[in-house]
Parts: sequence; C-alpha cells; structure tokens
Amino acid sequence: MKILFVEDDHSIAMGLEYSLKQEGYEVCTCHSASEAYEALERDVFDLCLLDVTLPDGSGYDICRRAKRREETAVIFLTACDDEGNVVMGLDMGADDYIVKPFRIRELLSRMRSVFRRYQKADRTPQTFTVGDISIHPLQAKVYKNGEELPLTAMEYRLLLTLAKAEGKVLTRNQLLESLWDIGGEYVNDNTLTVYIKRLRDKLGDDGKQELIKTVRGLGYQLGE
Repeated sequence: MKILFVEDDHSIAMGLEYSLKQEGYEVCTCHSASEAYEALERDVFDLCLLDVTLPDGSGYDICRRAKRREETAVIFLTACDDEGNVVMGLDMGADDYIVKPFRIRELLSRMRSVFRRYQKADRTPQTFTVGDISIHPLQAKVYKNGEELPLTAMEYRLLLTLAKAEGKVLTRNQLLESLWDIGGEYVNDNTLTVYIKRLRDKLGDDGKQELIKTVRGLGYQLGE
C-alpha cells in the first residue's frame, strides 16, 4: 500500500513515517501543500494522511485534488476538533477524521477499516483494453503491444477518463472537469485540444483507425 503523508511538523512526521514503514507501508512524506501537489502529479496513492493546517495551504485543498485525480482514500490528522471542520472534511469525501494526539494503533486500525471499505466497493477493472492498448489503473501505466507508453500525468488521466466511460461520449466540459488543476495547472479548452492531439500521437492513431474518436458537436469517445 502506498501512502501520501502530509505533515508540517517535522518531528511528528518523522516518527509516524517510521511507524508506518515498520508496518510495511510505502510512505511519501511531504511537509507542505506544494510538495503534496507535486507528489500527486508524479504518483498514485492508496491513502492520503493529511494535516489540515499547512504553511502554504490546507489539507482540504489536497483532499479535493486527490479525489479529483483518483478515488483515493483520505484520512485527516488534525489538532482541530471543531465540529464544523470535522463535518466539512467528511462532506468533501474524507473517509475519517482523527484528532491529535492519537495512538499509532488507533490510526493503524482506522486505516485498515478504510482499506477494507475500499476493497469491498472497488469495482474498477484491473485493466482496460482497447485494441492493442492496455491501461493498468493500479500501476498508473499504459502499454501498447506490451511496450509501456511514456504518458504525462495529464495524458494518462485523460485516457483513463475516456476508458472509464466504457464507450460513452464525453463532452469537452466533462473532460475539462476531470483534468482541471491536476498538478497545479489550469486546463482550458485550447489546452485540452493539445492533450488530445498528443495522446493520439502516442497511441499511434493514424487517422484511419482512431482510438480516440471525435463525435462532432458532442465530444470524444474511446473505442476500437
């Protein structure tokens, strides 16, 4: 299991990171919101452990970013036990909200509970296959005829969004919403056109057999 851990207190971060690694978890520790955004752009995580108050932002913003990119589990770790903050965190999709100080065994127990819920609810296929292209969501990798394609985070997210639509046509607005602000970038309509073109080039679309089809007046569709 891969965990994104965001905590601005270096002493707390060091101790908890050590404990998590002792339990066998792979941990990416960040001390600011900007570091967390970069980590989310680089990698895919099974769980985000987020402090709420950070020097350059909020754990709530990181939660929104993580949920927008993938259906990632989120647990807030915070000294603020105000009911309004707890409710706000849960309403935006967080799976749990733990108030500091807490015991490591309590955290591990709650993490296991969250993982169990996701395992039961996870209906995402291990792979999506379209023609000679295979998409592996758990590894965030794409292959063509067995060879990995060097996609950027944006290109991968765009392809995965189209694949999850299962052949349905997605409008440009729907695609823009799925890509907006990934890695701190604003994606506009012109940028989407550029990503579509780059992705088509990397997939090997030659105009005769397009995997990403343009449905005039509607949007785009992924199909053989």
